[in-house]
Parts: sequence; C-alpha cells; structure tokens
Amino acid sequence: MPRGIAILGSTGSIGRNALRVIEALGPDYQVIGLSAHRNVELLAKQVRQYKPRFVALTNLEAASKLRALIGDLNVEILTGGGSLSDLAQSDEVDTVLTAVVGAAGLPSALAAAQAGKRLAIANKEPLVMAGELLTQAASEHGSTLLPVDSEHSAVFQAMRSGSTREVQRILLTGSGGPFRGATPAELEEVTLEQAMDHPVWNMGPKITIDSATMMNKALEVIEARWLFDVPVDKIEVLIHPESIVHSLVEFVDGSVVAQLGEPDMCLPIQYALTYPNRVSGVAKRLRLEEIGELHFERPDPGTFRALPLAYEVGRTGGTAAVVFNAANEAAVERFRAGEIRFLQIMELVEHCLNKHQVKHTTCLEELLEADAWARREARDKLFVH
Repeated sequence: MPRGIAILGSTGSIGRNALRVIEALGPDYQVIGLSAHRNVELLAKQVRQYKPRFVALTNLEAASKLRALIGDLNVEILTGGGSLSDLAQSDEVDTVLTAVVGAAGLPSALAAAQAGKRLAIANKEPLVMAGELLTQAASEHGSTLLPVDSEHSAVFQAMRSGSTREVQRILLTGSGGPFRGATPAELEEVTLEQAMDHPVWNMGPKITIDSATMMNKALEVIEARWLFDVPVDKIEVLIHPESIVHSLVEFVDGSVVAQLGEPDMCLPIQYALTYPNRVSGVAKRLRLEEIGELHFERPDPGTFRALPLAYEVGRTGGTAAVVFNAANEAAVERFRAGEIRFLQIMELVEHCLNKHQVKHTTCLEELLEADAWARREARDKLFVH
C-alpha cells in the first residue's frame, strides 16, 4: 500500500520541497491532504498537480476563493481552526508532515500523535511549547516522532550509532546567521533588510529573523531536549558557517558521529518520509573536495541572549517555554512592522519571562492560555525610543 501523506503548510518552503521529494519518490508515496492559511493561488495549483483527497484552509475567507478555483475537482475542502486536526486524523493518512509556522501547528500535531500517525515535525513550536504532552501522547498511542529540521534530523541519524544513555553531549550546529561575530553595539541599528539577508538558507521571514537573533538555535535546544530525552545541559550549540555538518553526537567513549550534507532541506524531509529506509532522491550530493575547509566556533551568549535564556527555560520547564516562544513570535511581528528595534526582540522576550508565573502542566488549555498571555504582553509593552 502507498504511504498516505498529509502536508500541513504545503505552500511554505518546507511544504514545497516536500512535494518535490514525494514526486521524485514515486507511486509508493501518495499526497492525501494539503493545507494552507491564505495562499489560495499556490494551493490551488498544488491541488491540481498532486490531486489530494482533502485540502484544509484555516482562513475562512480564503476558502471561498479556493472553491472557485478548484470547484471542478473531486476534493473535499475542510475549513476553520479545526480543519488541520481533522486532516491529521484522517484514516487515509499514514504520515503527517507539519510545517505550520508558529503556535498554530500545535493542536494538529497533538491530534496526529493521538491518532497514532507517523509525525514528521518541521516546525519547532509543537515540541517547544508542549514537549512533555506531545512525547507522552506519541508514546501512549504508538506515534513515531520524526524530525525534519536539518539539525535534529542529523542528531536523529547520528543517534542510531548508540543509545540515549551512551550520549555524552549533543552538538547542534548553526550558520551564525547574518550577524556572526557582531557585537551588541554593532546590532543597535540593524534594519529589517539586514536581518533578512541570510548567508546560507532561503527561509520564510519569521525563521530568517530567528536565525539573525539565534532564537532558532535556542528553540532547537529545547526541542532536542524532548526529541532525544536528554537534559538541556547535555546540548551545546556550535557556529559552523559552511552549514555542511548539520549536527553531531558525542558518545561516552569519545566517539563523535556527525551527519553531513549540502544545505538542502530535501534530504531531511525525505529521510523523515522514508524512515527507516534510505532511497535515492533529489537532494544535492556533497563533494567535500570542493568545499576544502570546515570551521567551527562558539557563539557569544552576551550578543545572542536567546541562547542563555533557552537553557534557563529548559531547566525551568512548565509554561516557561510556551512564553519564550510566544513572546518571540509577537516581538518578531513588531520588529517586522517597524515598531521596535532588532535588539528589543530579546528584551521583550526576557521581559515576558521575568513577569510570567510558571505553571507546571501538561494541559493543552493552560499551555494555550500562557501562549495568549505572552503574546498580549509582548504586543502591549511600550519602549521609549
């Protein structure tokens, strides 16, 4: 039987690459469902090309436009806030690839885990916000969590060389973004255009800005804590500007196992879809002789405040991680709108963490309440320019 796949967030960068991968994999992998928020035109093109059984739109106004574009096709259109969860739980779906940016992807990721699906996680928020809840649901319902993020996919692959108890430390690599080596003083007047100029990866605006602040690495530390069941103090971050070594695992005997590859998201996407098998695919092949040198350095925690905050959040647990993520999302929105300066993104995040009363809960409603509180707090905080 073909593996039935639902892609939540099919119009984004991950979703588009996933469709390329599935097309190359052939008839053993079938697109059952696609979803988007409001990019109706691209979604309609994808529906015509890949002919899914279901399509989900969370934006109700966009749904009527989609009906006008694909009304001649035999496809069921799901709409509204619960449409992603309905798609994720469909009996025809075997694997759910979730690539919905932000907290919006959490309920559907949890629904997929509770339905016992293979859950390929491309966005960091589900495990950052609800790592304990999601991993517990996966364990109870027989769901397999498969990382798509290039760094966590690398760790996942390297971990096949040993057991969790044999891990000395996990080394998450990152390019360093556009401001590698900068000082806080040099970042005072950073513009949106500068923050969006990533030297390696072509990503969406929110993730690109997270790379500039190194919040992406901070969130990855928390995510890795849940994916691999290790304390945050066993997880370290290394700057690796070439983005060839995607991450490493050091075992207690001193062996270090790394996963290398070109900076191409097709490889981790494909591995999540075909796991535990490896097959030929569309990812660009690595030629080390053409690269010549690889460099590594430690990030400056004084410049990139997101990193030390992540370790505090990871040790604290509970709703601290929810606030960490939500405050950052709201702060990035304000930076993109020109309301705050670049360095004030982390100031807002730290302000919300300091003000929040942490709850230790695995209740989805309380996690979402903390999320909503942090967003309001980050949006309402005034700065004197």
